[in-house]
Amino acid sequence: MQYLDNATLASLMDWPGLVGALESAFIAGLEAPVRIQQEIPRSSGSDITLLTMPAHRSGHRFGIKCATVSPDNVRLDLPGVHAIYVLFDGDTGQPLATLEADRLTAWRTAAASALASRYLSREDASHLLVLGTGRMARTLIEAHTAVRPIETVSVWGRNSAKAHRLVEEFRDRPFEIFTTESLSDSVPTADIVSCATMAKESLFDGDWLSPGTHVDLVGAFRPDMRECDDTTMRRAEVHVDTMEGCLEEAGDLLASLKSGAIAHGDIRGTLDELCRHEVSGRRSPEDITLFKSVGTAIEDLAAADWFLDRHKLSQRKAS
Repeated sequence: MQYLDNATLASLMDWPGLVGALESAFIAGLEAPVRIQQEIPRSSGSDITLLTMPAHRSGHRFGIKCATVSPDNVRLDLPGVHAIYVLFDGDTGQPLATLEADRLTAWRTAAASALASRYLSREDASHLLVLGTGRMARTLIEAHTAVRPIETVSVWGRNSAKAHRLVEEFRDRPFEIFTTESLSDSVPTADIVSCATMAKESLFDGDWLSPGTHVDLVGAFRPDMRECDDTTMRRAEVHVDTMEGCLEEAGDLLASLKSGAIAHGDIRGTLDELCRHEVSGRRSPEDITLFKSVGTAIEDLAAADWFLDRHKLSQRKAS
């Protein structure tokens, strides 16, 4: 059985390839039960969330991810997510590979946002506003700039020092990047607003969004978390990664459904329906679109499968 660590995965990483692998997986229709989520109590601070996420497709490789989400890790300057993925042979059940999956999780999550953006954001989107300063924010910058002609990236975070450090990491990229202190100034000028935080209250006023904006919500993976308000949900054409997962866990969505700001019928479709063209994406340049992601094991299996194939190909070339 092979072991692919983060360094190996990084050497194989290619955004167009990964986004394409996810699109193929959503079109093919992998089976992914709603993930099992368990809160692990701690003696102090926030609980640790343990996630187990299996996925399969008849006659093909299948696998499972085990991940922990620890919001308090930010105080220790550690990643909030740690994970491992095990991939099995579809015919024999034999373990094929174990992959470090913390970066894989971030990459597949950002790749899903980039995939949704290809259907929902304007093709000429040039200004990306990222809310958040952690690993996921870094990865979202890479993903969104890989699929849209982004010329300007602005970064907002509650911790301005972390926001400045994040900006410095991207100084050599072919786009202008800077920090912003005022969301009331930045949100109206953004073509894509991408949020990756642990917020429990909405981060911006939905009235600030300009026509044609695409909103990408990656945080708020629990019912008690929220990154956008009712106004945003009410103004937007809402799409989700999976209906089951979002109706179970997406705090943004659940809060707006509970308040009556939107109804179930206002959710226009899922990512697999977009990829299969069963629902339309952006319908006009003036539409405000929204993609809510809580993550799905479909993305994990697609990513792990793709990385293993890339690794095997690199080994053959090396020999």
